[in-house]
Amino acid sequence: MSAPEHPHDSGSVGTTGHEWDGIRELDNPLPRWWLWIFYACIAFAVGYWVLMPAWPGLSGYTKGILGRSDRAEVVEQLARLKTLRGAQNARLAKASLQEIEQDPGLQAHALAVGQSVFGDNCATCHGVGGTGGKGYANLRDDVWLWGGTLDDIHRTLQYGIRSGHPQARFSQMPAFGRDQILTPGQVGDLTEYVVALSGRPANPAAVQRAAPVYAANCVACHGPEGRGDPLQGAPNLTDREWLYGSARKDIQAQIHGGVGGVMPAWTGRLDPETLKALAVYVHANAAGQ
Repeated sequence: MSAPEHPHDSGSVGTTGHEWDGIRELDNPLPRWWLWIFYACIAFAVGYWVLMPAWPGLSGYTKGILGRSDRAEVVEQLARLKTLRGAQNARLAKASLQEIEQDPGLQAHALAVGQSVFGDNCATCHGVGGTGGKGYANLRDDVWLWGGTLDDIHRTLQYGIRSGHPQARFSQMPAFGRDQILTPGQVGDLTEYVVALSGRPANPAAVQRAAPVYAANCVACHGPEGRGDPLQGAPNLTDREWLYGSARKDIQAQIHGGVGGVMPAWTGRLDPETLKALAVYVHANAAGQ
């Protein structure tokens, strides 16, 4: 028994034999323009396989008649760039950090190199603009744990902070609560004392109880007035800048657990000229001292 005639069948186009829910699939030919584009794409692909590197193999890949290699081109471009920068880098190597900043041409070269290196190596932690985040120093303000002079910044870049390098900057905030140096009550009182140092309202009774605790445990690094010490990397507790957060729970967590981050040592990873350029870039674009 044949299928009933579909009301839209013209009789000139066959069907594929597929039908679902009253919808029949007609066997219309593909548009000629579409076919020509399809065939052209196939021809282009075959030509590309012949001319360019394309097919992987067990021990390598097809090189193509043209023998083109993006890797080789990158190496060649880097070599040309190194040659172009060679003279300026030689001047960077001989000049002091202060001489670089005083020479407009040399400083411009250092800033260009430093910006590129900062984006590749430092922006992951400190952000593209250098504003940092919780646990990562803001390089745009005037607060420097280890000093913000050119020489200070350069040394920090060279050896890092708690990086394991023999000359790395190192300080250790004791874990007063975790290591049971202080009782939980003393940690709570000391939290109020630190809040008061920063000029915010705090519990007067807790502040009074914490005064001798602060004198016995914190003065050696942070000073009697809480202004810190760049020689030890001890932060100033009287300002509004907080590396790990300024809320009471953040301060209490720092006193309890003794937080301390790590800054990589870039000596050995970056050449001396690049380290100088990076120091000049950070100093010039941040609030250097």
